[in-house]
Amino acid sequence: MDDLQNRFAQTDRAGWMAVLARATRDELQHFTRGFELPRVDVVKPPECGSLMIEARAGGGGRRFNAGEATVTRCVVRDGDRLGYSYSLGRDKEKARLAAILDAMLQSASSHHMVMEAVVAPLAKAQQERRARANLQAAATKVDFFTMVRGDG
Repeated sequence: MDDLQNRFAQTDRAGWMAVLARATRDELQHFTRGFELPRVDVVKPPECGSLMIEARAGGGGRRFNAGEATVTRCVVRDGDRLGYSYSLGRDKEKARLAAILDAMLQSASSHHMVMEAVVAPLAKAQQERRARANLQAAATKVDFFTMVRGDG
């Protein structure tokens, strides 16, 4: 695979992994009901840990530690493919499912099916939720302005 194809594939993978990470366990289970998941070897069982969240003062200033977040990760092997998942929270089953789906998405035989049956509907639902949240935020927006009085 040439460098351009490799970068394109990595961009796709980052996209589907983000969609899987934002999904709930119920959503993953719902969208995988229609097909059989492969039997995989567990390389790293689902485990919970924490990570430090960094922020920047004013959005671009000095870095500071804003707090910690709980994260669950899992790594599985399906043949010669490794499936990874990282997600906020402590849901080990969600992490396992997402890792299996990541491995399946790397396979030419199952990629298209998983993209259409799982990733595309999840991405659409997540986009709709973001749009609704943006509309709600816009409805409460207050525009402040300064009036200058001319004495003169």
